[in-house]
Amino acid sequence: MSFTEPAGRVNLSDYRSSESKPEPWVNHAATIDSDVAQYFLVSARCGCFMQAARSLNVRSTLLRKQLAQLEQQLQRSLFNFQGSALSLTREGQQLQARLITLAHERKLPVIQQPLIRLAIAESILHDILGRDLISLLRRNASLRLEIIALDSEVSLHTVNADILLWLANGETVHPGPTFATTEPQRLAQLDYLPHIAKRYSRVTARPESPEDLADFMLVQWQPDRQVESFRPWNELVERRLAGVVQMQSYDLMLEMIRCSACIGLLPAYMSRFDRGLIALPGLFARPMQLHAWLAVNADSQHLPEVQSLTDLVHHTFNERHEWFEP
Repeated sequence: MSFTEPAGRVNLSDYRSSESKPEPWVNHAATIDSDVAQYFLVSARCGCFMQAARSLNVRSTLLRKQLAQLEQQLQRSLFNFQGSALSLTREGQQLQARLITLAHERKLPVIQQPLIRLAIAESILHDILGRDLISLLRRNASLRLEIIALDSEVSLHTVNADILLWLANGETVHPGPTFATTEPQRLAQLDYLPHIAKRYSRVTARPESPEDLADFMLVQWQPDRQVESFRPWNELVERRLAGVVQMQSYDLMLEMIRCSACIGLLPAYMSRFDRGLIALPGLFARPMQLHAWLAVNADSQHLPEVQSLTDLVHHTFNERHEWFEP
């Protein structure tokens, strides 16, 4: 959104006369609560109450309530809506100029946010946590977050992060992270099955044994080649003399299955994530499984941002518990 003045900026020269002889009500700017003053300035800069609330990490309803109370306190209207655009009234522009001047005089410091490092298995980030994480970032635009994709257990041993969310063989976490963490928590057991797009597979022609896969192209995400529990699938792919694609990109592997009549190994929950995909059970006698684990860096576990992200992970897995049922 934009203001009648570009990006809500005020040409201070337009108000030199009012600054030299300020109207009495403008003198009250120095008494405005610092949080409320920040709400006003950020709203003026963003030209949107919703975006201002995201930047400040507060509820939009709270921000608008505080600004309404500010208008009552000053007995002045500070904002106008022109169509869908938010703009400042003349009084709002005067208050903005005065608060900017006061802010420069006080030299208010910028509050630095801690950098939070989230190391997460790429498939979990894409399939399970991605949407909720985006929702969190939509609500909190001031968060400093670094996301590190983990594509194997080996990569887990080369990172140092505040929150770790990874996939591992077996029901014990060994050797686990290489630095001090909270006690690792097992979040879910993930079963893996070959999948194909529904539109490329008629019920009567779906493969029922490994031999039936000979007429289909197989696609393999290369990090899966190192997973011991995936040996039945990996051995099948390795024996292939034709009709196989291996790749490093998880997204592209999914797209190959969706759009190229390929069969690939995916978590059994994938048909819930993408209704266009269907699992092919019964092809292998030996189950293929991984376990999702969560651990928090012992040095940063008490940071509010870390606790918030950890709560988000627990909430997401609890909400999708049906995805992980056998």
